[in-house]
Amino acid sequence: MNGKLMVVGTPIGNLSDFSPRAVETLKEADFIAAEDTRVTMKLLNHFNIKKPMISYFEHNKYERGEIICDKIESGETCALVSDAGMPAISDPGEMLVAQCAERGIQVFVVPGPSAVVSALAVSGLPTSRFTFEGFLSVNKKSRREHLEEVKNEQRTMVFYEAPHKLSSTLKDMYNSFGDRRIALVREITKIHEEVIRTTLSKAVEYYSENNAKGEFVLVIEGAEKPKKSEFTLEDAVLMAKDHIKSGMSASEAAKKAAAETGLKKGNIYKAIL
Repeated sequence: MNGKLMVVGTPIGNLSDFSPRAVETLKEADFIAAEDTRVTMKLLNHFNIKKPMISYFEHNKYERGEIICDKIESGETCALVSDAGMPAISDPGEMLVAQCAERGIQVFVVPGPSAVVSALAVSGLPTSRFTFEGFLSVNKKSRREHLEEVKNEQRTMVFYEAPHKLSSTLKDMYNSFGDRRIALVREITKIHEEVIRTTLSKAVEYYSENNAKGEFVLVIEGAEKPKKSEFTLEDAVLMAKDHIKSGMSASEAAKKAAAETGLKKGNIYKAIL
């Protein structure tokens, strides 16, 4: 008889946020898969839970995932936890859940605290639609490429960031996004919890002169909806033809008319041929 995988949310700072159901789930599990067994041991000791643990983290997730799945298929129940928050969300547990799904193993969730949703809730920014972008790359080129990909995203965006990278990340965000509203949410549920609601330009200025402390969730206003052009394609074609008369090539004229009207160059170019 197969066992099951229980995905258990853990506190993101305040141990009182650990639910009674989560405590019961860990007590009933046959073993616990933990990102860092030292961190999880503190949680277990606090709630007087004694269970065997297996380490499961980024650099051993493939082989350990197979071992965990084998144990579950032999009838054991595994509780998957992360160091803080919901496992499998920007977390190595994503792979274990996928492996279980592939092998037909039942997966259940015991919901818990989530830094993404918690930060969004107190940000003061639109929450009906949002996108979670996780951690940006430590590589400067990859980080900037990521930001360029999402600069026109109209939904509220949520990022995770470490304190030592915050200043450079904010500068890159300002360069890609321009000035927008941002909420910097730090140390969620901990003693020094703080929500800083400001703009990217002011955040860049502040953290260029002050050290960041604690883990941050950055909640950023989405891009404005593009304004509809007041010009018709017919207007743009007439402009392009005037430019051609003044000596421009059709391609150059279409490009200039596109800049003047906000319409697509390709549509203008096709219309004047």
